Amino acid sequence: MANKNIELMRGNPETAVRKLAIPVMISMLLTASYNIIDGIWITGLGEAAIAGIGFVTPIFMILNGVSVGLGSGATSSISRFVGAHDKNRASDSAAHSIIILFIASIILTLIFLVIQEPLLRIYGATGTALEEALSYSTPLFLGLIGIMFANGASGILRGEGDMKRAMYAVVVSVILNAILDPIFIYTFGLGAAGAAIATVLSSLISAIVILYWLLVKKDTYVDINLRKFKFNSKITKNILKVGIPASLDMFIMSIAVALYLIFITIISGDYGVAAYTSGQRIYLFAIMPLTAIGTAVVAVCGSAFGAENGDYLSRAHKYGAKFGILFGLAVTIIVVLFATPIASIFAYTPETSHLVSGIALFLQFAFLSIPLTGAGMASSFLYQGIGRGVTSLFFTIFREVICTVILTYLFGIVFGWGLIGIWIGLAVGRSIASIVNYIYGRHTIKQIRTKLGT
Repeated sequence: MANKNIELMRGNPETAVRKLAIPVMISMLLTASYNIIDGIWITGLGEAAIAGIGFVTPIFMILNGVSVGLGSGATSSISRFVGAHDKNRASDSAAHSIIILFIASIILTLIFLVIQEPLLRIYGATGTALEEALSYSTPLFLGLIGIMFANGASGILRGEGDMKRAMYAVVVSVILNAILDPIFIYTFGLGAAGAAIATVLSSLISAIVILYWLLVKKDTYVDINLRKFKFNSKITKNILKVGIPASLDMFIMSIAVALYLIFITIISGDYGVAAYTSGQRIYLFAIMPLTAIGTAVVAVCGSAFGAENGDYLSRAHKYGAKFGILFGLAVTIIVVLFATPIASIFAYTPETSHLVSGIALFLQFAFLSIPLTGAGMASSFLYQGIGRGVTSLFFTIFREVICTVILTYLFGIVFGWGLIGIWIGLAVGRSIASIVNYIYGRHTIKQIRTKLGT
């Protein structure tokens, strides 16, 4: 299996992006379903619980972003060594990635358990919503090591093109989550805390499965032996120069989300927060296929860059952008046309039915940016693949802060358009940023090809 994956990464870039993206797409859609499943079950607990978990979302984005970011660092480093036909350093990168994930999970668990309450208050959580938020966040942070390894260790498999087994681990995790959610939330009467516990246990199982393949079964391309681990500062830097900026991507996005929540709270209080939170779950679910395409772009571009093949690098990026635009367009059409029925899934009780119109408006406006987001994300992942994580981080800041936060504030509060103004700001800001990102991505590739002479 490993050899076929390596051959695929080194072969036709369009075929590689397409074939590698599909299992990642399935995997990420299933991962995103954690939020969907939690949202459906939490709806039965009322508006305060929905809002409370909504306040935790930007914090969880930071933590999830670190694990995904470090996984991207592993993917980028390993894929570049694969392209350069250097198996030993690819294996060393994998070993270093596991150690980095372990250290990061311990440090972040301790930090966020201490700062969670003041952070939630800064985001605007008070009263019952704050209580529900803490009930959800505490077990989530205590089980962070499982979440970190489930996401981060997948990056090792993806670095060698083994997308399918990463997907299999997620399938097991999602099935467990779907089974455990109602049991912990309602049967055991744990409410929001039950949803968090179900997610943690499911992620832990996923992490154990992946680590079994890497450390016990040992049928992967990389050969990891932690007993013989020797620290290598160059390899660590190689992982972190992509992993840290990729982790900060989510940190910047979480700051932006926190600002959106503040704007929304000013405009319409818990109603707006609940509408945004529910709509955002669907949005995050919808862009997972675009992220999957980007993940494939990281591996293929990393391999092409390591092999110094400028033609393959260019083709992988361009195909990834086209793939993302077409997929995003299809998703946008479906969601806009069926916004109200989709919104009803997250407001199916008599107590929450009044949220349907608010959620539907979010979907009809905010989703208009998704097609162009496909091109922008392919470009951001290109930078990660070639080891330029800081460039990827810059475009996250440009998209979420310089463009989107400014426009949501302008349309929603300055112009007085209310929630619709916030939703329009999200769509316009992200669209503008994605266009600029794609143009710069093509410019970057042109520079690399000129340097390589290909």
